[in-house]
Amino acid sequence: MRQAPTENRASQPRDFVHLRREATSGIEAVTARFLGHAYDMHHHDEWLVGVTHEGIQDFYCRGARRQSSPGRVILIEPGERHDGQAVREPGFRYSMLYLPQDWLRCRMGGSDAGIGFRRTLADDRAFGGAIHRACRAVFGATSPLETDAALDDLAGHLRRHLGAAGSGPSPDGGPEVAERAMDFMRAHAATAFGLDALAQAAGAADRFQLARAFRRRFGTSPHACLVEIRLARARALLRAGTPPADAALEAGFSDQSHLGRWFRRAYGLTPAVYRSGRTNVPDAALAVG
Repeated sequence: MRQAPTENRASQPRDFVHLRREATSGIEAVTARFLGHAYDMHHHDEWLVGVTHEGIQDFYCRGARRQSSPGRVILIEPGERHDGQAVREPGFRYSMLYLPQDWLRCRMGGSDAGIGFRRTLADDRAFGGAIHRACRAVFGATSPLETDAALDDLAGHLRRHLGAAGSGPSPDGGPEVAERAMDFMRAHAATAFGLDALAQAAGAADRFQLARAFRRRFGTSPHACLVEIRLARARALLRAGTPPADAALEAGFSDQSHLGRWFRRAYGLTPAVYRSGRTNVPDAALAVG
């Protein structure tokens, strides 16, 4: 008698929790999936912002049970007790950021007195996207500049839900600020630095003034330009026969896989294929101005 085929257990979904802490800010990023019970009632000392990716995320908070569906944003204040569970198969998957109170206080202009989340669940796709990008940046840990930019974007969305006006923006810097930043990035492309260090080197009042001046001058962000500079250097190294792993480090990428991801996105082929010469992709100098 023929036995019925068994399901491939390896392909079945299962619970997982992945956590990564960003050293500079102390922010923790979590991505997780739960098929049933997730966690008992508890609280955190941090501000929590999360987004549900799949399934229905059921939890108790602020005196009532809540349900977050894909794309919805979860907002929980320090000290607010909550639990978590799935209410249907195949469970739920989400990303969450744990924001230290000191970090949020700084982003809100130095004081968090009198502010709080207006609601526990919000339908804000743009904010959900910012949370997801910030989580990916923390987990990737490939570029301080990229992480800073993602967290700055997150703070802008967060401020709306806290109802905090924050301190007024610093005056806009002139194009010379952006030019000095570009010069610094070209000279230090192989090293790791964040937006605060770049702003200081460029003579900007702060990272926000730098970001506005840079976008006006070059039409994009400092991080995007830094990636272009590094890719151009990696191409030159690969053309000269440098192995991809060495080219990645010399150009400023964290490792070969980091270079590979950006290289494929920019040119549609791998660094190894480009190095072999089996490509007709035209060469072009970095044009950002």
